[in-house]
Amino acid sequence: MNVYLVFALVTLAIGGVAWVFVYPLLSGERHTERRMASVARAEPTAPRPTRAAQRSRREQVQGTLKEIEDRQKKAKRLPLAARISQAGLSWSKRRFFLTAGAFGFVGFFAVLAAGAGLLAALGAGFAAGCGLPLWLLSFLKKRRLARFLNGFPDAVDVIVRGIKAGLPLLDSLKLIAEESEEPIRGEFRAIIETQTIGMPLGEACLKLYERMPVPEANFFGIVIFIQQRAGGNLSEALGNLSRVLRDRKRMKAKIQAMSMEAKASAMIIGALPLVVMTLVYLTTPSYIAILFTDPLGHAMLAGCAVWMGIGVLVMRKMINFDF
Repeated sequence: MNVYLVFALVTLAIGGVAWVFVYPLLSGERHTERRMASVARAEPTAPRPTRAAQRSRREQVQGTLKEIEDRQKKAKRLPLAARISQAGLSWSKRRFFLTAGAFGFVGFFAVLAAGAGLLAALGAGFAAGCGLPLWLLSFLKKRRLARFLNGFPDAVDVIVRGIKAGLPLLDSLKLIAEESEEPIRGEFRAIIETQTIGMPLGEACLKLYERMPVPEANFFGIVIFIQQRAGGNLSEALGNLSRVLRDRKRMKAKIQAMSMEAKASAMIIGALPLVVMTLVYLTTPSYIAILFTDPLGHAMLAGCAVWMGIGVLVMRKMINFDF
């Protein structure tokens, strides 16, 4: 009986030892524990860039900005073809000069037919032929720039969302060139076409500032150009640019709202002499007719026009804000 009891105890002890040492190897528990330990182990952090690498990147960015500044200084004086393009017109130089000549002839003959004299007709023809076309280009350019600035922050947001979704930068630009409104559609289409013929994408984006001479377009071109040269997180950089553009747009609207009272006052003050002169002429023509019949009255009218012009220009300078 004792022999059986000892045999049972020995067998139980051997089974226990086998359970403790052999079963984990057969069941895979050791492998599971090693795998969990390897997952739980902290990953080695990436080494921080050295000061030399940071200095090299900073110098590269500064050199890129210096290069961009030199390019913009060289292209400061725009030819006539560039000014026509900025106005959104597809005219050639020949067509522009023919249109200016037509304005000059119309102005000359209109004043001559009114009986104002040859000298006045020559002055009116010169003003209509040289001043009116340039003023028209300036007006169309300002209107086109305003439309561009109104939709440009939304276009940058589309690029940011496209990059965060995994689209390449060029595909995001193509999306804007297909879905946006003019003039943003045409400008981004020009970027894509310029890149297609072999120009790097960063330089193609810098060309946007030549066609749209506003700080917002310059910021966009610089961000893309530096990212293409020095690398970096493009979505973060464009996201910061989008916030800056929206802050500038909001500030512009705030300044316009605050200056509307001053503009209304300037318009009233500028129109008041003309309104009073018209009312006096309608009520008592003989009282004011001497200004139009006497040579001294002509001199007085000329002096009043000069001083009124100076006053209007001074008020315009006071109420217009550049930012």
